[in-house]
Amino acid sequence: MAIERRREAAGGGPGRQPPAAEENGSLPPGDAAASAPLGGRAEIQPLPPLPPGAGGAHSGCCASAAAPSLLLLDYDGSVLPFLGGLGGGYQRTLVLLTWIPALFIGFSQFSDSFLLDQPNFWCRGAGKGSELAGATVTGRWGDLGNWTTPPSTPFSTAAWGATGSGSNSSGVDGGDTPPLSSPPDKGDNASNCDCHAWDYGIRTGLVQNVVSKWDLVCDNAWKVHIAKFSLLVGLIFGYLITGCIADWVGRRPVLLFSVIFILIFGLTVALSVNVTMFSTLRFFEGFCLAGIILTLYAIRIELCPPGKRFMITMVASFVAMVGQFLMPGLAALCRDWQVLQAVIICPFLLMLLYWSIFPESLRWLMATQQFEAAKKLILHFTQKNCISPESDIKGVMPELEKELSRRPKKVCIVKVVGTRNLWKNIVVLCVNSLTGYGIHHCFARSMMGHEVKVPLLENFYADYYTMASIALASCLAMCVVVRFLGRRGGLLLFMILTALASLLQLGLLNLIGKYSQHPDSGMSDSVKDKFSISFSIVGMFASHAVGSLSVFFCAEITPTVIRCGGLGLVLASAGFGMLTAPIIELHNQKGYFLHHIIFACCTLICIICILLLPESRDQNLPENISNGEHYTRQPLLPHKKGEQPLLLTNAELKDYSGLHDVAAASDGLPEGATANGMKSM
Repeated sequence: MAIERRREAAGGGPGRQPPAAEENGSLPPGDAAASAPLGGRAEIQPLPPLPPGAGGAHSGCCASAAAPSLLLLDYDGSVLPFLGGLGGGYQRTLVLLTWIPALFIGFSQFSDSFLLDQPNFWCRGAGKGSELAGATVTGRWGDLGNWTTPPSTPFSTAAWGATGSGSNSSGVDGGDTPPLSSPPDKGDNASNCDCHAWDYGIRTGLVQNVVSKWDLVCDNAWKVHIAKFSLLVGLIFGYLITGCIADWVGRRPVLLFSVIFILIFGLTVALSVNVTMFSTLRFFEGFCLAGIILTLYAIRIELCPPGKRFMITMVASFVAMVGQFLMPGLAALCRDWQVLQAVIICPFLLMLLYWSIFPESLRWLMATQQFEAAKKLILHFTQKNCISPESDIKGVMPELEKELSRRPKKVCIVKVVGTRNLWKNIVVLCVNSLTGYGIHHCFARSMMGHEVKVPLLENFYADYYTMASIALASCLAMCVVVRFLGRRGGLLLFMILTALASLLQLGLLNLIGKYSQHPDSGMSDSVKDKFSISFSIVGMFASHAVGSLSVFFCAEITPTVIRCGGLGLVLASAGFGMLTAPIIELHNQKGYFLHHIIFACCTLICIICILLLPESRDQNLPENISNGEHYTRQPLLPHKKGEQPLLLTNAELKDYSGLHDVAAASDGLPEGATANGMKSM
């Protein structure tokens, strides 16, 4: 009775909604009813919807400041079914249009492996015996702008003689060059670097690349790393800036302007006259490429119903991998780096047609309350899909007509700082992305590094396709694991595998190394190398999944009004993780062991933090910050049927003096309702 009197004194009615996120809560009542999965099993039992006309006096005096109709904000539950879901022919066409550029993006992401690969080189006219086989090279992989294969370490010396046949020197037959048993020592390198001209043996199928054109060897080798930095730094800035712009002006303008400018800067890169111009233009190319990647990712997510989002995204990843697998053949056909660069960029010309055939994101228009533009786009969708107005059972169009005079309400990503739960989720995923992509290089160096002598991994193409195959296997495994364990469970599993592979590689291999020094131990260096390769493969497999799944997870739990900004933060964190690879290479691998230890410790922290994330499988996308605040964690394992959940009811919460805000927010809900649904009786 005391509780009822306090409720009446506070003026609470059955129509009051929780204004703030609860620590273990789900979506608010109105939104939770809308978040029931389409064709799937719900993780959270929704609370009953609010009765119509609730709110009493407040609805009359505050009509001008009231929020728009819940029907319009329930995009997945009302608007998308009205348009036919993904079954509509026009929606399928738009999804296909987001897949096609993934092939071009795959070419651009992996271009550094060919444009900036460090070739074998020797003094011109000095003869076969004085070949300097790239001993000063500190990194043979230039693939720094991609999300799956961070740069690796130098080829082992046994591969130098085998790759000499790729020389562009007319007077040297690299095929007869005997392989060197060990790298030239520092004194020999210094004497050979006194040459004024070199001949090169390029291993990537090109006759000439950036390194051989401007002689970026010996004292100029550091310029190669600057060129690698430029694309990555451009991607990082592009993710951060274009993400904020896309949330403010829309996805479509950012996508189209990014296409225009990547054509300008990308084709100008092929006309570079020196390495400084090349590096500067590559920065702007990376900036524009980030805008294309980010906006296509967000549009793809926002087009799909809950049950199809993950598979639609994974198809785009597989298309990008097709570009990765085709890249060596494309380089062999082009033969020259300038032609290769032009061939990579020219397909983006097709995306200029998107200006006339690709609309703005309808979900973003509805979430930002741009109902006038949303109405025109809905009519366009219904015309393309041949949908009759009579099929609008829920009355979306009449509700939309009532809200046409409402002013747009746009939000910037900086608003997330004032939230209670949303910023924590984004920070956790940023750290996961940083760790996944950062530690990937550590595993790649351990497998491809000079300390492991495996003939299969001493050839450029075998190295390249090994990394690509591991990434492909990782994506295939993600499809299976996420299907059964969900987003949070899959991310947790892959992070545990990454941590185990890292810790075993750091600890167990050192132990094997100590035992191998004793003749009676039965251990040898070959055993250590085999363990190192095994742990590296598992680590690259799992860390690639961690990075990819973190990006997708962020796209699902970030509200539509700031989705591109949240995606930009996570993708920029991935770029920072990949940026550690060229930094280590620039310092000639100094600090590599500490680099690996730091990321191994981060994996342990991430395992704990992942448990704080919500589960977004089969859940509706949050549309505004309020939805995102209530999109909080649920138990990792559902309680058994008939078991009492360890959560207080709302009536019990109000008797707890430390939760006054939650008690006020809980008015109007059934007495048996808990923060995550209804308590079973």
